[in-house]
Amino acid sequence: SAVDACETSNGGCSAKAECRRTTPGKRTCICNAGYTGDGIVCIEINPCLENNGGCDRNAECTQTGPNQAVCNCLKGYSGDGKRCTYISLCAQNNGGCSEFAICNDTELTERTCTCKHNYIGDGFTCRGNIFQELLRNANTSRFYFHLEALSIRDLAGPGPFTLFVPHTNVLNSNPRIKDWTAKGVMAQVLRYHMVGCASLLSNDLRTITNITSLHGDPIHISYSQNSLVLNNNAEIIFSDAVGTNGVIHVINQILVP
Repeated sequence: SAVDACETSNGGCSAKAECRRTTPGKRTCICNAGYTGDGIVCIEINPCLENNGGCDRNAECTQTGPNQAVCNCLKGYSGDGKRCTYISLCAQNNGGCSEFAICNDTELTERTCTCKHNYIGDGFTCRGNIFQELLRNANTSRFYFHLEALSIRDLAGPGPFTLFVPHTNVLNSNPRIKDWTAKGVMAQVLRYHMVGCASLLSNDLRTITNITSLHGDPIHISYSQNSLVLNNNAEIIFSDAVGTNGVIHVINQILVP
């Protein structure tokens, strides 16, 4: 009977090949799907070696088996791997920057935040002039409304200013405000909380005993037990909110000239 060349040891073909009988005693070796070679030697095909395996150029091709691979978009890109699009960090929520900042995509997964013109800060927090800042903070917004009602616009000027702002709760609850307004002296009371020509941070205030307000009367400053107190009465409870033209300190009492 005819000799089957494929009968033993797969006919000398690779274990990854099919041995096919041709003529008696002869055979041919054909590499299995996913393999390449002459049949005696069959090597696994790595599709990633050619044209990045059909993946996007911004994707990673990973071989998973013979002539099989998966495509995964690189960090900073999104998609199915065959097509990857750049993810702009700035496209969502201004990249986490302040609403008053410009977000710039710099490189993959990186961006910079820069405060806009007429604002200062680190890009994540940007402040305008102290007149604008009064309105943006609930602790100081009541003081802003009192200034607006009397058309006091000093704080929109170039400054610098140091501002001592009675907390909104204090201004809302003090019965004397109605009386001062009726008597036409509210503007003087408000100006007594402003200091011109200097932007004084809490560290500066610790070294000063008296400063003159825009109203003209002096404000006495004392420092003890880690607290800054004005006129032996009003304590600074929040300090150093720096704007482009000065600084705001929040106090727990109204200063009376």
